[in-house]
Amino acid sequence: MKYEQIDQNLFIKNRKKFMARMKPNSIAVFNSNDIYPIGADSTMPFEQNRDLFYLSGADQEETILLLFPDAHDKKHREVLFVRETNAHIAVWEGAKLTKEKATEVSGIASIYWLTDFDKIFFDLMTEAETVYFNTNEHYRQAVETQTREDRFIIKCKQDYPAHKWEKSSPILQDIRGVKEPEEIALMQTACNITEKGFRRLLSFVKPGVWEHEIEAELLHEFIRNRSKGFAYTPIIASGNNANVLHYIENNRECKDGDMLLMDVAAEYANYSSDLTRTIPVNGRFTPRQKEVYNAVLRVKDEATKMLVPGTMWAAYHEEVGKLMTSELLGLGLLDKADVQNEDKNWPAYKKYFMHGTSHHIGLNTHDYGALKTPMKANMVFTVEPGIYIPEENMGIRLEDDVVIQENGEPFNLMGSIPITVEEIEALMNA
Repeated sequence: MKYEQIDQNLFIKNRKKFMARMKPNSIAVFNSNDIYPIGADSTMPFEQNRDLFYLSGADQEETILLLFPDAHDKKHREVLFVRETNAHIAVWEGAKLTKEKATEVSGIASIYWLTDFDKIFFDLMTEAETVYFNTNEHYRQAVETQTREDRFIIKCKQDYPAHKWEKSSPILQDIRGVKEPEEIALMQTACNITEKGFRRLLSFVKPGVWEHEIEAELLHEFIRNRSKGFAYTPIIASGNNANVLHYIENNRECKDGDMLLMDVAAEYANYSSDLTRTIPVNGRFTPRQKEVYNAVLRVKDEATKMLVPGTMWAAYHEEVGKLMTSELLGLGLLDKADVQNEDKNWPAYKKYFMHGTSHHIGLNTHDYGALKTPMKANMVFTVEPGIYIPEENMGIRLEDDVVIQENGEPFNLMGSIPITVEEIEALMNA
């Protein structure tokens, strides 16, 4: 891996939190992701299942984590199964986890080769009453491919029909949403790498540059700083492309007078950052661009202050909607009649700001985390309002990642990344 090895104490703490929520005499199993084929002998780069990584730090394929707090034999209360390596694999694929290295990474003493899983699992299932399955229940998930986890669940139900089943997801939604200090530090590193990429762009962007050239500049800076690259598919949208919320083609020339919306950020050690900045291609805001830009920035700043312990998700978004409505009235994009006659299920401001303001971020860009209970300290959220005006050839979004504090306003992990009109213009014209 490109990243520095993570202290195993993070994964030890995470496992303790998970096992504390498990029912008596229960086993939880977590499978690695598959390596997905493209065609012929080609595959996509491997990405580890984030739940398995969260609980073990193991970052390679063909890995299984088993947790059984009530196992009769203490050595089987935490077990990690990894793919057996050999000289042939080392030559063709590089080094894999040895048993000793797997313990060093995870803090788990009991390491077995994957070929031993069925035998050991059968033995432990004679003691267990309940199995926790790791189903993907994220509110945005839309997965059609059968995963390694899915295949395990099908086989387990066939082989052990008399056992009870539970879901790991509710526990993970709760504990993954509140970050440990080590996680916040890793996310800060990802944000710092993102900052380097953004600052690099401010002297690079000018009329005639292509969106994909900007993408290349970012990727160069991210990888040279030990990131695998983008935390998500980059959005580099000039002119009216910015009004397509998930524009990812990045194939247009940036024109003089256009605004350039960039929703681009680095990952580090599988942890995501998520940044959006919108800048003038020619380095100078027009009066109208500046007016709209500062309206978005005010909404972002005021929305950020609301992210404190006890805030409810739905109420937060309702309040942000009120802020945006006020700004849109000031910009002349809405009038009082629009607001008075609005559909409460689709408020008037949604014409120009149609997406949510915040989401959890962590090991996933849209991370696990509770949404129906009060916010807690050490949750990490994006804040990303926008105003999209196709008739003015302009879409502006601004986004930072912030950590909720026990007291006071959130800590902005991206607080040193330029954002004001004055900062952007000064750096673009230096």
